[in-house]
Amino acid sequence: MADLLSTGVSGLLASQVGLSTVGHNISNANTAGYTRQTTSFNARAPQLYGGMYIGQGADATSVQRAYSQFLTQQVWGATSGQSRAAQYASLTASVNNAVSGSANLQSALDNFFGAVSDVANAPTDTASRQALIGKANSLVSTFRSLSSQFQQIDKQTNQQITSAVNDVNGLAKSIADLNGQIQKAYAGGGAPNDLLDARDQAITKLSAIVGVNVTENSDHMVTVAIGNGQPLVSGTSASQISTATNEYDSSRLEVVGPGGGVISSQLGSGSLGAAFDFRTNVLDPARNQLGRAAIAMQDAFNKQHAQGIDLNGDPGGAFFSISDPAVFNSTNNKGNAQVSAVVSDVSKLGGSDYIMRYDGTKWSVTTTAGVTVPSTGSGSATDPIVIDGLKITVPSGTPQAGDSFQIQPTRNAASTIGVAISDTNKIAASGPLTATKASGNTGTGKLGNLTVTDQTNPNFKTPVTIVFTSPTTYTVNGGAPQNYTDPTTVTGNGWTLKLTGAPAANDTFNVKPATSGSGDNGNALALANVATKGVLDNGATTIGKSYSQLIAQVGTAGAQANTAQDAQQSIYDSAMSAQQSLSGVNLDEEASNLLRYQQAYAASAQVINAANTIFSSLLSAVRG
Repeated sequence: MADLLSTGVSGLLASQVGLSTVGHNISNANTAGYTRQTTSFNARAPQLYGGMYIGQGADATSVQRAYSQFLTQQVWGATSGQSRAAQYASLTASVNNAVSGSANLQSALDNFFGAVSDVANAPTDTASRQALIGKANSLVSTFRSLSSQFQQIDKQTNQQITSAVNDVNGLAKSIADLNGQIQKAYAGGGAPNDLLDARDQAITKLSAIVGVNVTENSDHMVTVAIGNGQPLVSGTSASQISTATNEYDSSRLEVVGPGGGVISSQLGSGSLGAAFDFRTNVLDPARNQLGRAAIAMQDAFNKQHAQGIDLNGDPGGAFFSISDPAVFNSTNNKGNAQVSAVVSDVSKLGGSDYIMRYDGTKWSVTTTAGVTVPSTGSGSATDPIVIDGLKITVPSGTPQAGDSFQIQPTRNAASTIGVAISDTNKIAASGPLTATKASGNTGTGKLGNLTVTDQTNPNFKTPVTIVFTSPTTYTVNGGAPQNYTDPTTVTGNGWTLKLTGAPAANDTFNVKPATSGSGDNGNALALANVATKGVLDNGATTIGKSYSQLIAQVGTAGAQANTAQDAQQSIYDSAMSAQQSLSGVNLDEEASNLLRYQQAYAASAQVINAANTIFSSLLSAVRG
């Protein structure tokens, strides 16, 4: 006959396991990554007695996790996507904050060109000229301040990359160690639920940094690959990734995989992948666009300034200074060739960076994104390589097949722009020519704009006298009579002069080289017009518009990043909700289970008590 005492004890022990499991769940209700555990029970094999099978109680057979590999994989993927989107949005916001901060370049441009107009209104006034130099220095400071903020963001990105790589390596070691512990625990006979949770939680943390691909092996250990299949954890072995300086630009960090190759572009999602995507798609284009605006400012203003005459009577010199494009040698180069680049046509200058490669016989050029760039020239001083407004030469050394160079035409321009003059007398406000009318003129003829069209004309500075032989005809330096209608443009040797009104016979107008201190403002007016002159994009974009393009470019990136973050957050919330609905601890449910197991425990105790009473009665009967 079945042993009633053993049956009661089995129920007592089974209920005790259930109570312990419920207590463990309740204790870990707030533990990150914890998976709810459940107790499974089986009835013991019955005993045949008197033609019938009588039960012998129950056993607690296992404690299992309420777990779905599919839902967990979904959480890992969603965590990677959400972490990437959040990091990308945060980094993009830092660029937006820099552009929209107190160092407003548009205000600095407006103030500078306002000062240019003040000089045009009072071309010999020292105070106006000093104010112009002051506003020029403020403009330069604004360019440099924005560039410095971008450089600081770049450094912070490097720091985040370093920190993320260290975290990846630490988590990889932790996962490998847990693999070994889990394998040993399974060899002991049961599933180590808490160790499995710890490993899943470590993988979740890893997925927030970089995209993961996890495969569970037959020995209960997992293999983890990151990015586009880079192996990281295999069994109890953990590989290490590291950082290294960029092949060209030593200020940039890249991620190097276990095999030694650069894997920065293969990391995919996660916060680490976001850092590289941000640097490529937001930060570098913003820095390049700011540099384009600085180069456009320096080039257009200097060219116009060179056409004027300063108070010393000398041609205008450079007003702004700026560095040439940066060229970086690859650390893998075998030859000793040196490459230099200059901006030859600002109107064609783009926002790309370039890689120039030598195949043993000729050079080829691509953007850093790998797009082939049409080019001409061999790279010699007399036959430079010409691309997108740049002239590139190889002034010294001999390249070897496979050598390459990176060219950054605009990246650091804003950090190097400066004011080249400090002497107010050197501001070339006067035009190279001056137009006057004779004091004895009797008509109402008036001088209009005197415009320089070709300052290289050999007769440009030859004085010209315009004499009206009648109200409707005039001669230039005694030449053939020419017809006059109101208005008329007189064409000279590299210049044009507009005349209006009704001149009388014998009225005279003169065009001659300007003299120092003449008070002429012709070039100052032209310098003020640089603000509205198309300089970039084949003359379609002004300096101010190029800055507006930067604001729009960064603003659009920020809006897209925020939209992506909202979308990824929704995906993450959905994945977590599905996973937690299965694996999360519900305290109300656990309270119900606690009561159920308490009652079962108490009932089993009563069975034991009943068995004891029966046994005592039997002993009493035998004694009697």
